[in-house]
Amino acid sequence: MDAEHISKNSPNFLKKLLQKVDTEADVGRSVTRFLRYHPINEFEPFFESSGLRPHEYTPLLQRDLMFLSDDDLLLENYHILCNYGIPRNKMGKVYKEAGEIFRYDYGALAMKLKAYEELGLDRSFMAKMIVFFPSLLIGDVNVDFIESLEILRKGGIKLHWIEEHLSENSSYNWSHLHATLYLFSKTGYSYEQIGVLISQHPGIIFEGSGDRTLSLVGFLFKFGSSMQQITSLFLQFPKMQVGKFLMNLRQCFLFLTEVEMEVMEIGKIMQTHSLFMGSCKLKKTNSLLSALSVGKKRICNIILQNPQEMKNWVMGSKVGPLPKSGERQRSKMLKTKFLSDLGFVENSKEMEKALKVFRGRGAELQERFDCIMQAGLDKKDVCEMIRIYPQILNQTKEVIKMKIDFLVNDLGYPISSLVAFPAFLCYTIPTLSLRLEMYDWLKDQGKVDSMLSLSTVIGISEKLFVKRYVELHPRGSEVWQELKKKFGSENKL
Repeated sequence: MDAEHISKNSPNFLKKLLQKVDTEADVGRSVTRFLRYHPINEFEPFFESSGLRPHEYTPLLQRDLMFLSDDDLLLENYHILCNYGIPRNKMGKVYKEAGEIFRYDYGALAMKLKAYEELGLDRSFMAKMIVFFPSLLIGDVNVDFIESLEILRKGGIKLHWIEEHLSENSSYNWSHLHATLYLFSKTGYSYEQIGVLISQHPGIIFEGSGDRTLSLVGFLFKFGSSMQQITSLFLQFPKMQVGKFLMNLRQCFLFLTEVEMEVMEIGKIMQTHSLFMGSCKLKKTNSLLSALSVGKKRICNIILQNPQEMKNWVMGSKVGPLPKSGERQRSKMLKTKFLSDLGFVENSKEMEKALKVFRGRGAELQERFDCIMQAGLDKKDVCEMIRIYPQILNQTKEVIKMKIDFLVNDLGYPISSLVAFPAFLCYTIPTLSLRLEMYDWLKDQGKVDSMLSLSTVIGISEKLFVKRYVELHPRGSEVWQELKKKFGSENKL
């Protein structure tokens, strides 16, 4: 039986053998004569007939063995597995993945097979499982395997269903698979619910032995999803691979991150809308922003108002520019009104120049204007400051307050100094500190006028400041460099 199977299922070996003999003469006699002087390694055709290719079995060949009859244990265990129902052409896979099985002493392998049968698993099922998972016969009975089958059986899943949904070309880790089933059993799922869930979505446990599912659960946990929310998600899980669902969900997270949505808001959306976000694949962020013809801020507002809107932005869908929101026009109207109230003539070059300079929403300009006036300046003076240097309103109220406090309390200048030099508010505090500390040092050295105005000290370029003042003292450049290191300033506006 062995010889017949080997001879019929080792074409590569036979082809190689025939290439070495004279095929034009009597082939049988030529082969006999060749083998008399060139004995073959019988393990080569044996492994090939067991389903292995030459590059797979070559590393398995032993130098000190030529004949199968010299390896009694190999043949003994081989025959036990054959008689158990494992196809001979699958034996190579078993040998490759769990070769130690074929080294078991007499009777040991039969006892392991019997142990599984005593747990209620019939030969037909176990023969297929051994081909899928040869490691089941290594060591004691695989507890994860048995407990996983038990959970599935309690859920109404038959053994033949498991056979149908396993792939010989995939590898499975029963420890991970069992961990996935155990997670569901301990988080509120009844055995019946687990059975329904797995029968509808086999990939939950069979994709990566449940690793994809565990990764998905972990991903959702990171965003604060409760186990109840995750349980509900799986009860409504779409007809798709778990890995694909997870990939889509990650793509949505990346999209929300790239449009600069607040972290807390992303978390809320991921908790409440993960089902549809995992079910569809979004377009790339840049192409989507371009197609919609919107900025990141507006797209965030759209999503926050209705996350379901993202369903319209999936791959394959036609996406066109969104209608103008009117926000930009409203903002311009508020800016125009604000400038008109300050005395700017509408549609004048002066107003157009100011409108181009202003950043932010129209409503914010009035708040910033009031902030400067509340520091102790007349409205007329603040209006004049804006005419001279409108950029000062491009900063937040908090920054404006901080710089005014620095001017008055740290430097000791009166608030009225801003009227003559409003640009002061546009310099960074490190830059201001650098110039003024250098100026104070030069005053102490008697090298500069002690009554120089703020605009003279601050408003000129660094190059001119160094040439006109710093270099007046022999150590001026040295002190200047030390102060630059101290404040780390580059004279930025």
